Amino acid sequence: MTSTPSTSSIPATPRTALQALREKTVLDHFADETRQDFDAVLDTFPHPHYELIPTGEVHDGNDAVRAYYLASRKAFPDQRHEIIQLRHTDDAVIVEFWLLGTHQGPLGNLPPTGNSFRCRMIALFIFEGERLVCERVYFDSMTMLRQLLAGVPPAQLPAIVGSLLAAGPTSAPAAAPRQAEPAAAAAA
Repeated sequence: MTSTPSTSSIPATPRTALQALREKTVLDHFADETRQDFDAVLDTFPHPHYELIPTGEVHDGNDAVRAYYLASRKAFPDQRHEIIQLRHTDDAVIVEFWLLGTHQGPLGNLPPTGNSFRCRMIALFIFEGERLVCERVYFDSMTMLRQLLAGVPPAQLPAIVGSLLAAGPTSAPAAAPRQAEPAAAAAA
């Protein structure tokens, strides 16, 4: 099942042409993710940079972000979003949304459970002028894990949780500050 982001609860928040452009970029980004048109998603960034704060994952560059998208859609082929609210700041668009999907493939060391999940999230789409430079996502990983592990025999849980803890982040810690590229900074 594919769907486009629900915009019924999104107020007409842009107050400036820049905010309207940023909002369009973000909404197109969400729609392209749901359609799994990763070329279009990656084109929303001059240099793709994606941070998952709860897991400590940082995916930097076209190849790394594309690999993340492909792995996450292997785990959740029906992954989709329901946007709750969109807000603007001086340098970002903040999106509160539901992420939904069915666990049909491996998620790191977690084998598929067949369970569906619905997790409320916040994504910060950080901009330098008109350019999207980072998507930083916050969510409660226990909300998702509780749903994914429902029905797993209790005797199997220690091994599964142990493998998840041993895996750790898949790349550099998300807490590392994002530095503007020299060319991008000069163009700003």
